[in-house]
Amino acid sequence: MAEHPLATLQKIDPKMMDHLKDMSELIYCSGALPKKVKLLMAMAFDAAHGADLGVRALAQAAMNEGATKEEIGEALRVAYYLSGVGALYTASNGLKDIVG
Repeated sequence: MAEHPLATLQKIDPKMMDHLKDMSELIYCSGALPKKVKLLMAMAFDAAHGADLGVRALAQAAMNEGATKEEIGEALRVAYYLSGVGALYTASNGLKDIVG
């Protein structure tokens, strides 16, 4: 398993990382929007910002919450529409090993 992308910061500032973990739990918990939807939103943001590893991690987390390939595709349509074709290249690279 790959090292967590923030592992170095965990060594430098564990208190900040605890804060980020708490915030993540708050942000992604199910509420008015299901957790799956929030993860798909975050995945689309990462695609728009060129973060292929984020796309991969968030898509996998969304699928673990029941997201389908079709839902992932529709979320990425939004990323493309709002930020351009680069989002699709990022998403394709991030998803190549997890969506068959």
